[in-house]
Amino acid sequence: MFQQIAVAIRFLTIIPLPGAPVQDDDFNISITRSMRWFPLVGLFIGAITVAVGWLSDWLWNPLVRAVLVVVVSAILTSGLHLDGLSDTFDATMSWRSRERMLEIMKDSRIGAMGAMALIAIFLLKVAFLASAGDAWWRTALIAPIVARWADLYGIAFYPPARGGGLGKSFHDLVQRRDIVIASVQMMLMTSAIMLVGHNPATLWLQLTHATICIVLVWLISGWLCRHWVNQLGGLTGDTYGALSEIAETVAMAALSSQLLMING
Repeated sequence: MFQQIAVAIRFLTIIPLPGAPVQDDDFNISITRSMRWFPLVGLFIGAITVAVGWLSDWLWNPLVRAVLVVVVSAILTSGLHLDGLSDTFDATMSWRSRERMLEIMKDSRIGAMGAMALIAIFLLKVAFLASAGDAWWRTALIAPIVARWADLYGIAFYPPARGGGLGKSFHDLVQRRDIVIASVQMMLMTSAIMLVGHNPATLWLQLTHATICIVLVWLISGWLCRHWVNQLGGLTGDTYGALSEIAETVAMAALSSQLLMING
C-alpha cells in the first residue's frame, strides 16, 4: 500500500520520494496499481496548496492567495495535466481528420486554442477560489481529489485512441477494484472535508453540497469522454490530463457557488 502511494505521488507530482521507482521493468503495472490512490494524492496536493494559501494570508489579499494556490498546484504537478489540456484543445478544436488530430496532439508546440484553454483554466480557477470566501480552503482541498478520481474514471471506462502506449496499457491493466477503492476514498474525503467545522444543524446541507459537486464532475467528465471518443476514436494521455484539469475547475465552480455554499 505505502509503496503504491509513493509511486502515485512520484507519478503525479515533482516530489522525489526515495524508494519509489518511477521506471522499471514493471512500470506500467506499478503505475496502474497505484491509480487507486490517485484521490489521496489529490488530497496531498491540496494540503500543500492550502498551507501556502494560509501563509499568504499574512501578507496579501484573497485574490493573491487564489493565484498562489493555482500556481503552486501547477508547479507541484509540473504542468502534467496542463500540457494535456493544451494539446487536447489544439487537436480537437482544429476540426481536422481523426488521424490529423492525433498527430497534432504529439506536437510539443502550443497553438492558439491550446493557449486559450490554459488561460481560461487559470482565470476560472483563480476566480472561483477568490469568490469562495472562508470556504476557499475546502475548495482547494476537494477539487484536486475529485479531479484525480475523474482521471481514473476516464482511463477505466473509455477506450484508448491508439493501439499502443501508456493509455492503452493503463486501460487494459486497471481493475474494477481500483475504481471502487478510489471512489470510496474520494467520497469519504470529500464528505469529511465538507463537514469539518460546521454547525451540526447544517451537516445534511454540506453533504448535499458535496454530492452535487461529485455528480456534476461525473456528468461533465462523462460527456467530455464520450465527445472525445467520438472525435478521436478513444482517449489519450493528453485527454486524461485535460479531463483532470476541467474536472478540477468544475469542482471549484460547484464548491464556490453562492447558491450552494453554506458557511457555519
